[in-house]
Amino acid sequence: MRSVWMTGASSGIGEALVKRFAAAGWQVLAQARRQDRLEALRTLAPDKIIPFVGDVRDYATCEAAVQSALEHFGHLDAVIANAGISHRALVEEVSLHVLREVMETNFWGAVHTIKAALPAIKARQGYIVGVSSIAGFRGLPARSGYSASKFALNGFLEALRTELYGTGISVLIAAPGFTRSEIREKALTATGTSQGESPLPEAQLMSAEAVAEAIYTAMLRRKKYLILTTQGRLTVWLNRLMPGLLDRLVYRHFAREAGSPLRQISGG
Repeated sequence: MRSVWMTGASSGIGEALVKRFAAAGWQVLAQARRQDRLEALRTLAPDKIIPFVGDVRDYATCEAAVQSALEHFGHLDAVIANAGISHRALVEEVSLHVLREVMETNFWGAVHTIKAALPAIKARQGYIVGVSSIAGFRGLPARSGYSASKFALNGFLEALRTELYGTGISVLIAAPGFTRSEIREKALTATGTSQGESPLPEAQLMSAEAVAEAIYTAMLRRKKYLILTTQGRLTVWLNRLMPGLLDRLVYRHFAREAGSPLRQISGG
């Protein structure tokens, strides 16, 4: 039976991925910081899902997670570095500790996860997945730290994929667009408090379940990139060919958000 270690498993894309893998018969080590959420998730498939409470910002915790997976499953076929947080604030106003916290979770958390799992994955010629974002291909205003963390993650994964060329290990960069989840409610403000509500029409966004299905399929096909939604793919394409035009389009799009910090600059 195949096994996977999933971080950021208690909500959103991570939770949906746990359910998708378990439904397909995989054994899942589901890691997050919220024990109550993990225990609730376990009840859905107690013979498949093993909760692991821990923070990816701590490398020793990630090493312990791998050891737990090996003790429970005997091997590890896949690792999905999904844990992440966001923020919304202008560069001029955001506290440096907020930017560092985003980078510690989104970039260093993924590095800790993947590095800790790599020996076990190599032994199985398995799968490595980093859940990035369209913001890892095109920086988004008022989300500078989030964008930087995803750009860094993409570079790390591309370098790793090249290092592993010919080993049979696949490395997938999965870049969802805006996805229905609680990430925007939990997003940090300029001072580090939670935003509390989403500025986007969540019901109109791609569901976490649809994203999980796409990631699961792309991983099994050993794809190198997965860029989701038509808008996301168009954004990446336009940014390569017409970055000036995209600056205007992106600005207008994000200036229309409820409570957009960009209005402070434009005076709108």
